[in-house]
Amino acid sequence: MQDLPRAFGEPPLTARLRSAPEDFRVEEILGYDADGVGEHALLWVEKRGANTDWVARELAKFAGVPQVAVGYAGLKDRHAVTRQAFSVQLAGKPDPDWSTFPHAEVKVLAATRHSRKLKRGALRGNRFVLVLREAAGDRAATERVLEQIAARGVPNYFGEQRFGREGGNVAQARAMFAGRRVDRDQRSFLLSAARSHIFNAVLAARVERGAWDTPLEGEIWSLAGSRSWFGPEPFTEALAGRLARADIHPSGPLWGQGEPPSQGEAGALEREIAAANGELAAGLAAARMEQERRPLRLLPRDLRWRWLDGDALELSFELPAGAYATVVVRELASIV
Repeated sequence: MQDLPRAFGEPPLTARLRSAPEDFRVEEILGYDADGVGEHALLWVEKRGANTDWVARELAKFAGVPQVAVGYAGLKDRHAVTRQAFSVQLAGKPDPDWSTFPHAEVKVLAATRHSRKLKRGALRGNRFVLVLREAAGDRAATERVLEQIAARGVPNYFGEQRFGREGGNVAQARAMFAGRRVDRDQRSFLLSAARSHIFNAVLAARVERGAWDTPLEGEIWSLAGSRSWFGPEPFTEALAGRLARADIHPSGPLWGQGEPPSQGEAGALEREIAAANGELAAGLAAARMEQERRPLRLLPRDLRWRWLDGDALELSFELPAGAYATVVVRELASIV
């Protein structure tokens, strides 16, 4: 991640992030309410310094159900304070007394009934409140970058979490494609890492060209708030208006079998980068992954900031599901 080009040049600050879990707060936005009836308990859980999978296992154990009966919409950072939803299928059983859940770092804040299990990805977005501590640098320049981020957004890179410790998931993906056997869960992570690596490389090239938030010839457009896309087609005033309103975004490839739909300059760039990562592209095609698209531009909603006492900067914003708060921070500060 450190080698990927930034949209606004060298960041004006150096700072520390996650000095304590409370400096990285995340709250899920499901985008819907519980039904109030059904065999699933929909729980609103706050966890501190705990892994999502571990919480799911402990909820299953506490409720006396198999782990497969527990669902959640997204994995959340361990080194953080997070609020997220879990579902527990009770199948005719009464709710346990969730207030007695026996882990101090996890609190069940609310519980209601729901008709369906929570599925991975069933999430509108996340709200973040981050505190950068020991923030040193030019405050006026920091304010200017924040204003640019609010107006233009940032490159929508996949964050370092996608690539594992020291980026090792990509090397493991190459080994898997070369014939190394892995279990099903690991295979899913490695396929995702391979796609993310190619996407980040395409986006990095477009940042270097100054074309991450503007179209290239042959562009494919992502519709905001969905996985749908369209194009290529001529860039008209109508498309320019939709781009300015953030109704659409330029997109990059989530690589798979067949050819990407992009053409012209955009298509040539994507094919060139896929060829440079030939073993990954071929492995994804052999795994029958579909060609999909991801927006190149990430616009934080309701971005706010304030300087706290001393040398701390607090940021708050909302991101759509699948986006990373750390790619917003990296435009602003080098984390030490």
